[in-house]
Amino acid sequence: QVQLVESGGGVVQAGGSLRLSCAASGRTDSYAMGWFRQAPGKEREFVATISTSGVNTRYADSVKGRFTISRDNAKNTVYLQMNSLKPEDTAVYYCAARKSISSTLIGAYDYWGQGTQVTVSS
Repeated sequence: QVQLVESGGGVVQAGGSLRLSCAASGRTDSYAMGWFRQAPGKEREFVATISTSGVNTRYADSVKGRFTISRDNAKNTVYLQMNSLKPEDTAVYYCAARKSISSTLIGAYDYWGQGTQVTVSS
């Protein structure tokens, strides 16, 4: 069982930056990790994913070049650095974990955090 706790959300002006963290209760070096988000009235969507080693990453087209996913397996923590934020990035951001290879699919993940709110004002 893996428990995930997100932090780092908040309110920021457009063009600003935030760094989200996802702390796991146990070792996560055998888990691929992902970040997803859900805006009001919309379905949850994929943002970024990272392999167990951290070598391989994938991003949604909407955040490519602005967001960076990384992980520190020694700290059982995954990060999402978000730069050049836009109002359309406003959402609840969720961290997720799955055994084995990374995936962009919501249904592929076994464990989810409670989410952290990110609000980008124009």
